[in-house]
Amino acid sequence: MIALRDSLKLSGNPNWSGSDPCKWSMFIKCDASNRVTAIQIGDRGISGKLPPDLGKLTSLTKFEVMRNRLTGPIPSLAGLKSLVTVYANDNDFTSVPEDFFSGLSSLQHVSLDNNPFDSWVIPPSLENATSLVDFSAVNCNLSGKIPDYLFEGKDFSSLTTLKLSYNSLVCEFPMNFSDSRVQVLMLNGQKGREKLHGSISFLQKMTSLTNVTLQGNSFSGPLPDFSGLVSLKSFNVRENQLSGLVPSSLFELQSLSDVALGNNLLQGPTPNFTAPDIKPDLNGLNSFCLDTPGTSCDPRVNTLLSIVEAFGYPVNFAEKWKGNDPCSGWVGITCTGTDITVINFKNLGLNGTISPRFADFASLRVINLSQNNLNGTIPQELAKLSNLKTLDVSKNRLCGEVPRFNTTIVNTTGNFEDCPNGNAGKKASSNAGKIVGSVIGILLALLLIGVAIFFLVKKKMQYHKMHPQQQSSDQDAFKITIENLCTGVSESGFSGNDAHLGEAGNIVISIQVLRDATYNFDEKNILGRGGFGIVYKGELHDGTKIAVKRMESSIISGKGLDEFKSEIAVLTRVRHRNLVVLHGYCLEGNERLLVYQYMPQGTLSRHIFYWKEEGLRPLEWTRRLIIALDVARGVEYLHTLAHQSFIHRDLKPSNILLGDDMHAKVADFGLVRLAPEGTQSIETKIAGTFGYLAPEYAGMVLCLFCMLLLVLNSLNVKY
Repeated sequence: MIALRDSLKLSGNPNWSGSDPCKWSMFIKCDASNRVTAIQIGDRGISGKLPPDLGKLTSLTKFEVMRNRLTGPIPSLAGLKSLVTVYANDNDFTSVPEDFFSGLSSLQHVSLDNNPFDSWVIPPSLENATSLVDFSAVNCNLSGKIPDYLFEGKDFSSLTTLKLSYNSLVCEFPMNFSDSRVQVLMLNGQKGREKLHGSISFLQKMTSLTNVTLQGNSFSGPLPDFSGLVSLKSFNVRENQLSGLVPSSLFELQSLSDVALGNNLLQGPTPNFTAPDIKPDLNGLNSFCLDTPGTSCDPRVNTLLSIVEAFGYPVNFAEKWKGNDPCSGWVGITCTGTDITVINFKNLGLNGTISPRFADFASLRVINLSQNNLNGTIPQELAKLSNLKTLDVSKNRLCGEVPRFNTTIVNTTGNFEDCPNGNAGKKASSNAGKIVGSVIGILLALLLIGVAIFFLVKKKMQYHKMHPQQQSSDQDAFKITIENLCTGVSESGFSGNDAHLGEAGNIVISIQVLRDATYNFDEKNILGRGGFGIVYKGELHDGTKIAVKRMESSIISGKGLDEFKSEIAVLTRVRHRNLVVLHGYCLEGNERLLVYQYMPQGTLSRHIFYWKEEGLRPLEWTRRLIIALDVARGVEYLHTLAHQSFIHRDLKPSNILLGDDMHAKVADFGLVRLAPEGTQSIETKIAGTFGYLAPEYAGMVLCLFCMLLLVLNSLNVKY
């Protein structure tokens, strides 16, 4: 005690003279055995440092030095079994020793607030202080995690107050509560990027809570059930990332006197708090569907929120789903009129399960949940959607049996890998039949290709017997021919790479989505102009690049409208890697737009006629041959391989588009004619560009010409 007196600069002239501290002023207390039991020098304007050997005061029960100007480290008080109170708040202490709480089995009250400690964590020695009632370490550079043991009712059953605000605590909140009796929980204002995050569902088990302050963190997910928190008076979760609906168990809680939910991402109806005299703070970034408390949302909104509830109400939906009309540009939602026809949640990092509430939208034609982290099974209810054409759940972590769909194309690739034995993606017989049929078709195609190669090789061998000097030079040409033929196997028919869903997937897309994608049809995004209108480059929210063909208002009726309808009619029936992909179309007011796959290299005509003006390299002969083969395959598919025969009638370089790999796709199907089923020829009027005769009228001249070039190239004949 003399060392303590000598190390401090006292003010107010306390009577600390003499060698017996028990005779000092009233700030020092002793027991009958003249052992010091209390040091209570708070609020005395004292400065200096505490001596390191205060731990020798073995009978000390109270140590109160708060609100002074003390500096240096707080000395260790380890082993003081009688110590009940430590108040060291509001000083200039620099550190707390790791063993500070060792052996403090009687410790009940601790306050270390407002000290400029070096960065520290709650020391493991605190686990010895199982008699704690209140622990406060506010604004004292505390970092790391909150120890789990503080909420284990068995060991810390007396803890009622925990205040750790304005520090740098990180990580998710511990969830292993057994019987926590904490009443006051203050964790607001954590600093740094990470902060406290994760779910606040832990509150549901803390039924003794009266005051909760979690403001200014990064907590996310939905609010928990509050039905067990019957004593809750104050609840502040402002400035987090909470989403989902405000549960009725909160806004109907009669004990509440103060609640703050502002600056979150809460959804659904604005809550109507019923406790007397309560004035809730709901201001900020919340995404309530309507402003009036207690007013129900549109049924479509309610269903969509039920669907994303199974995903944990992701933040990216809560940020972008605003208002009470999901057809007004909600991300991932496409409508026809007021009916939701497409739900596209591809590659959004979703967790959780697939909700059966998808089946509430009878108008759904496309559901795309691919490339997420979804688990569980595909709900049987989805098979009842009679209008559903495509269900893509590829690249998730699904298990269980796949429901039997009648006409729906179901993509489950990349699932069922970690499922229990006997539960790995069993499919209905109808899907199995489709797979078997596809395999047989591929084998037949390979057989036909093999026969063609056989006769080609035989003819080439005969040629080389007659012209042995050409053997070496013909090997390279023959290699190109074989590669082209083999490429034809993968290029003839449906291509999964070309058929990926854009914002809508071959159905109606809202004008607002297209305005956003093209920056309101900015002139900087114009790719070209034609008789139909202007073509713009655009990019959807998921990064998909598109080309948007916008019809001019002067041709919305008559021939122009017929071409618009023809384009949609053809490209929604056929799929081939050498036909341009139609992602969707727009019909709103006077707007008529077609949305295509973006082809970075533009039209073939710019590479043939305008390559000098645009600084392009002229097309090499080999590349010209490949492009001709691509076009021939596309036309062949239209004429003979599709389920119905289509005649293009306007095939020309400006209607042939090139990708980054310089492979070609046939485009512009506005003049296509459908051949009646079973007929070998039809009579049509001349159509297309003036002075140009489409090859269909000359008996497949283009296809025959390409075949001739292929044979001549393989024989190395000069032409």
